[in-house]
Amino acid sequence: MKLSLVVPCYNEAENVLAFQEAVLEAFAGCGYDYEIVFVDDGSKDATLHNLKKLYKAQACPVKVVSFSRNFGKEAGIYAGMTHASGEYISLIDADLQQRPEIVRDMVKILDEKPDIDVVAAYQDRRGEGKLLSFFKKCFYKIINKLSNVTLHADASDFRTFRRSVAQSMLEMTEWHRFSKGIFSWVGYSAEYIPYTACARKAGTSKWSFGKLANYAIDGIIGFSTRPLRIATYLGGLTAFAALIYMIVVVLQKLIVGIDVAGYATIIVLILLLGSMQLFAIGIIGEYVGRTFEQSKNRPIYIAKEVLLPEDKE
Repeated sequence: MKLSLVVPCYNEAENVLAFQEAVLEAFAGCGYDYEIVFVDDGSKDATLHNLKKLYKAQACPVKVVSFSRNFGKEAGIYAGMTHASGEYISLIDADLQQRPEIVRDMVKILDEKPDIDVVAAYQDRRGEGKLLSFFKKCFYKIINKLSNVTLHADASDFRTFRRSVAQSMLEMTEWHRFSKGIFSWVGYSAEYIPYTACARKAGTSKWSFGKLANYAIDGIIGFSTRPLRIATYLGGLTAFAALIYMIVVVLQKLIVGIDVAGYATIIVLILLLGSMQLFAIGIIGEYVGRTFEQSKNRPIYIAKEVLLPEDKE
């Protein structure tokens, strides 16, 4: 098998049929074998029903992995790579914002450049609002400064890579996954190509601002321990400030005396120090919580049903 297209799906009933049609059209006459690995991430609509239609028809080799519940896109990517058979593996969304024709271009680059292991796409033009775009730019700047790995700005999970890359990623069994960071961490040579995202075929995006914010936090915490040092820096800064303030108070007492007044100053200092302590504890808690969840050694996903072409025969 030359290529495996890994397609995580969550409530994409209106898109999966059109997606396969687009794949068949894009790869007509490509000259090599390919398969589609659909991962149903606990969808609540007719996604699984439609995927089973595609599996029964087998217009091209189709695999279906169905989760017992919603485990998230990252788990879907992991499951798809686990069941992919291709020499090359491509991650692509089912909503047709990422076109299969671009995957053919990625495969061509990998064929022509044996020294390239990953071809990743980044959006040359974003159709999102200025506020969301601003926060995304801030995220990339922050994580690239805090982390030991470098993330290419605007590069998505839409990429095609060799099996050796997938095997390295599958060895990383962390529960809170951040694929963009994992791709950078495992290394390998990468080439980035621009693409323009199309409009969704149907439905709406499953990524709200809150989910994006949580995903960003997972990325920063998953690939940097520097936020923990913030607590140390804050402690040192406040200790130094307290020492200076103590000296000032002693001098005031000895030289000019101190009136009873000072209630406002005390309250402000208590609130400031208390908030800094809570902030530091919150950072530590994020790391401790993730360590606790990882220590349970739970599986990244649970597959309720796996449909393979050979089983159909």
